[in-house]
Amino acid sequence: MEDGTSRSPGHCGDTGPDEEFDVLNWDAREDCEVRQILDRIADKWSLLAIALLDRRPLRFTELRRAIDGISQRMLARTLRHLERDGLVSRTVHPTVPPRVDYELTTLGATLHETIKALVVWTEDHQREIAAARTAYDKRIAEEQEQAAREAAERDAIARAVLSGRR
Repeated sequence: MEDGTSRSPGHCGDTGPDEEFDVLNWDAREDCEVRQILDRIADKWSLLAIALLDRRPLRFTELRRAIDGISQRMLARTLRHLERDGLVSRTVHPTVPPRVDYELTTLGATLHETIKALVVWTEDHQREIAAARTAYDKRIAEEQEQAAREAAERDAIARAVLSGRR
């Protein structure tokens, strides 16, 4: 094996410890699913389900009540994807009616730690982000006003030119 080559065939990020992290390599090979996994685990429903399941196992109806705005279909789909990815386990109890419990796997619990770090970062920087948004919105509004003034000036010039020809 070449020096610096990853031993893992599914690995598609860095190939060696000295190489710079390269986001452009995430989907460089057909067997790399990093972007697909990130899309799945970073959507709002998955994040909420993972956060709720970190506390304790929950039944489907408990999750649905706890996640405001999620449809039954979307929750079922989200849980199915999380289960497929090995982040959530599903236990069916042979009762009438059937009871189904969902809980985080060990892998899912490690992801929850990452999610908590992201939430803490967001809380720590929410004022800076709000200030940046306000500054951006103000700048965009000013640019739009300037563009409207310039368009009005061009229209006035065009009208003057056209009225002078008649």
